[in-house]
Amino acid sequence: MKKISFWIKGLLLFVVFYFLFLRPIPYYIERPGSAEDLDPMIEVEGEYSSEPGKFMMTTVEILQATPFTYLFQFLPYNDVVSETELFGDIEDYEEYNTLQSYYMESSIHSAIVAAFDAAGLPYDLEYKGVYVMSVTENSSFAGKLQMGDIITEVDDLKFENTEEFMDYIKNLEVGQTVSIKYERDGIEYVSKGDLIELEETGEPGIGISLVDQSSVETDPEVVIHSGEIGGPSAGLMYSLQVYSMVTDTNLRAGHIIAGTGTISEDGTIGPIGGIDKKVVAADEEGATIFFAPDEEIDSDLKEEYPDYKSNYEIAVEAAEDIDTDMEIVPVKTFNDAIKYLEQLSPVSSRFDPEQKVDALAA
Repeated sequence: MKKISFWIKGLLLFVVFYFLFLRPIPYYIERPGSAEDLDPMIEVEGEYSSEPGKFMMTTVEILQATPFTYLFQFLPYNDVVSETELFGDIEDYEEYNTLQSYYMESSIHSAIVAAFDAAGLPYDLEYKGVYVMSVTENSSFAGKLQMGDIITEVDDLKFENTEEFMDYIKNLEVGQTVSIKYERDGIEYVSKGDLIELEETGEPGIGISLVDQSSVETDPEVVIHSGEIGGPSAGLMYSLQVYSMVTDTNLRAGHIIAGTGTISEDGTIGPIGGIDKKVVAADEEGATIFFAPDEEIDSDLKEEYPDYKSNYEIAVEAAEDIDTDMEIVPVKTFNDAIKYLEQLSPVSSRFDPEQKVDALAA
């Protein structure tokens, strides 16, 4: 009997342990991730940067919650979000990661274009269409289009960029039938459907979210190794690293510089989520400068959400909360970041080596 009782207790302990610590629940933990050195991630003509200092991209770590880790929401800079809040219309975490990889690919191309434009260097950008990121349930193309499809033509028309594509759709009528040509796994398909009225704008639309699908060729050749990191928020920092390398300009001057922000091909820097957590991650890695998007807040948005804050405002609050000496620098464009870096004093100029020797000998 004692032996049986021992096994029953052991089984009960295992069940309790599993349900408390291992069983996943439909919530996710968002917390400070890492600050990654870009030197080993970006190569130009097969060479990596070895200049003093660092440019670092920052991340937010996302973990599926268990009943125990659900309590992490009470820790500083740990937030719990539901599956619906995190995924939206996306079905699962695997699909979410796929989506983030598409955003990263598009971000890399925009970062390279922005850097080469600022450097005055030529490049060849080929627009191939748009990636379908999601399809709304009320779309006429639900069940036809799916995430990862590449739309190449609408009504037998090709476009030079996504803006042209969207402008064409906006100038049609709700209920009008359109023909969409798209690629999936290298195979070309054509589907027809009626345009719907978009809930957000009231304008006609297909009922999809999208991102550019393009390729860019440069001389010198640039390769960015993003690894398993996804999303568009490394765009600004990628651009700074690329620009510094192709212009042979030591912009960081020995400083450890972190930051975040999307970047468009024209150099506009856009806001991202979780910037407070990225400030914490950068501080833990010893960054002394942090670039934060300082986006313009639409008056209608501010009226609807009076407490809405820009990325820069949130970053400043986080920096004050953790009592860091890291300088939070607001940037609206890529040129804003370049101008700030050009006026930095080199770290090595902060002391005179001969004076240091004299002090040691005294």
